[in-house]
Amino acid sequence: MKNLKRKIFLAASVAVLSTVVLGGCGKLNDSEVVAEVGEDKITAGVANFYARMQQAQFETYYSGFMGDNMWETELSDGVTYESQVKDTLIENLENMYLMEDHMKDYNVELSKEEKEKITSAAKEFVENNALADKEIVSGDEENVERVLTLLTIQNKMEPAMKSGVDENVTDEEAAQKQMEYVTFSYTKTGTDGTTSAMTDDEKALVKETAQNFVNQLQAAGNTDLDAAAQEADLEVQTATFDSDSTSPDADVVKAADSMEEGQVSDLIETDSGCYVVKLTSLLDREATDAKKTEIVEKRKTDRYDSLLKKWKKDTTVKLHKKVWEKISFIDQGVTLKQEEEEDYAVGSDQNATNN
Repeated sequence: MKNLKRKIFLAASVAVLSTVVLGGCGKLNDSEVVAEVGEDKITAGVANFYARMQQAQFETYYSGFMGDNMWETELSDGVTYESQVKDTLIENLENMYLMEDHMKDYNVELSKEEKEKITSAAKEFVENNALADKEIVSGDEENVERVLTLLTIQNKMEPAMKSGVDENVTDEEAAQKQMEYVTFSYTKTGTDGTTSAMTDDEKALVKETAQNFVNQLQAAGNTDLDAAAQEADLEVQTATFDSDSTSPDADVVKAADSMEEGQVSDLIETDSGCYVVKLTSLLDREATDAKKTEIVEKRKTDRYDSLLKKWKKDTTVKLHKKVWEKISFIDQGVTLKQEEEEDYAVGSDQNATNN
């Protein structure tokens, strides 16, 4: 059984942490090797410091709604939140070593000023924290400096690796249409605020109401969906879309995508309810321009990912699982007490939180 033993407060230029030591957590041997990337060896000290900084971000921002046992939460069969995050973190570390090995390919190097800032931040961390506190996160000067160096290299390599993609995107490639629509939902809300699916009889009444709304529009030859909705006390919503969109509903998108500008649809029934749609634009300028940016960013990300995949394929990468397993988020809690604005403050990895 794990029992709360003590709280430690770590104040540093890298981060201000509150660490909670729980039963079953032994001292890590920082010199052990967690992984090998070609001829490079990732030590347990470097891996632990990097992992603890990331853990602090996750626990600070997510434990409030995931609960005290967030790391033990099972996301799928046999996969806990801890195991998923740790898989991402060790992959990130391996990638940073690969990027360091390929710096010369992109004429990337650290400036004298950058090196001095990294060294200064590492020294400040060491000076501002007691030995026992630093041991928990492997926070000696060498490990701190090494992690900050790797993160700085990553920040400089990423834009270099993403550069050179084709940034020309035509309106045709990115075209986003716009629709207005009203919904007749098959979901009902109880007096206590909970929602539930309607019965078949209730759905039939909703469908009848929706059909009457469409009939009145068509009988009047009216295409002003907004005015008709206001008269019927219905809410009109707006969405931009292309043929790959699934919101508000894939069947609704399919119907709207085949319509002419200004056209109002017949009744569209889906599993979730009935819809009436008006196609308001064949090319929404703002949404189309935003889609162009999204397409370019995806091209950059694809290039970045493909380079890392290729480098990893060409390099022998070996993970020492037994050593990596010694770094336990369950047995050792770390949260941010506060954050300080620093040039080389460690931030959380966004893809590690997609679950």
